[in-house]
Amino acid sequence: MDVRKRVGLNLKKYRLVKGFSQEELAFECGLHRTYVSGVERGVRNPTVLILEKIAKALDISAGRLIDDKPARK
Repeated sequence: MDVRKRVGLNLKKYRLVKGFSQEELAFECGLHRTYVSGVERGVRNPTVLILEKIAKALDISAGRLIDDKPARK
């Protein structure tokens, strides 16, 4: 699976576990909602700095976003 798709699937899983909408997550990260949407859909290629911002907002390690194992709660 393409790493962008994997990041998107993991991001969506952890976002939903945290109970955030895309807009709420974007606000917590200081990003735009459409950017978060693009990452989730695998059409954006986020930098490691962006992955770190997202991971901090979700209270997970950045490595979990690129993990190829099924996302854990």
